[in-house]
Amino acid sequence: MNEEKSGKREWNQYILAWVIVIGFFLLCYFLMKAPLPQGSNEVVFMLFGALAAAFGAIVQYFFGSSKGSAEKTELLAKSEPIK
Repeated sequence: MNEEKSGKREWNQYILAWVIVIGFFLLCYFLMKAPLPQGSNEVVFMLFGALAAAFGAIVQYFFGSSKGSAEKTELLAKSEPIK
């Protein structure tokens, strides 16, 4: 998928993606189970909105058109040049 010029995968993007996905689901769980402290609704919902947007971007990248574009680029990089 995403490889550096050395041929190694860029693991930082996968680690960051997992942190965001786990954080999103943990926050969803805590919002359902624990009552919010008085006066902190705005901050918690702003954090939830940011995590939800990042979660959506991750899903689009790994399962949407960006994944197909990355696979196409990888195939083109591995193909023989036309003579």
